[in-house]
Amino acid sequence: MKPKPKRVATKKILELLAEMYPDAHCELDFRNPFELLIATILSAQSTDRQVNIVTKGLFERYPQPENYIDLTEEELAKEIRGLGLYRNKSRNILQTCKILTSQYGGRVPESRAALEALPGVGRKTANVVLSNAFDVPALAVDTHVLRVSNRLALADSENPLEVEKQITRRVPRKEWTDTHHRIIWHGRRVCAARNPKCEVCDLLPYCWYGKNHMEPLTKSSHGK
Repeated sequence: MKPKPKRVATKKILELLAEMYPDAHCELDFRNPFELLIATILSAQSTDRQVNIVTKGLFERYPQPENYIDLTEEELAKEIRGLGLYRNKSRNILQTCKILTSQYGGRVPESRAALEALPGVGRKTANVVLSNAFDVPALAVDTHVLRVSNRLALADSENPLEVEKQITRRVPRKEWTDTHHRIIWHGRRVCAARNPKCEVCDLLPYCWYGKNHMEPLTKSSHGK
């Protein structure tokens, strides 16, 4: 594999992503900050599609933090059993709902520090809630953002926090949230972990991974 370039056409990549995914948005279903918080906690090691199936009934039965207070971990675990790590998520959600009810009047706090103090909430979840529920510019780094940003050379790290820092240094603050969504959409629709569709990707001329991935395939086909 060839080394990554020292310079990358960040502006052109961002322009193309905007053209490719003009409607990119959070694909978790939610109606308020609380639902987004719970859905994002549930999304760890689960797809948004799986989470949306589970939360459709969950949010109808338990729409507010106080509705969870009397549930046992086993009862909530049954509600979310179709998702990965459901037992840990059940415990964290119940503890979080108790804190929201006792300390915040049932509302989701709007500060990063307060969000990250909640059980089951790390920096990625806090960034998702801040940007999508409260319109605070933030760039959450999930597996898609980690993979795609490294392939495009927008970042050069396997550490999510370092990737976030590198991307936010390149991208204007007002574009952090949209860039987050566009990169995720690209990762889900084109730049898959396995068998990325480099041959149909509009970003190929600016993608160090794509150009180096396609080159050996082209040589192999010509060699037959």
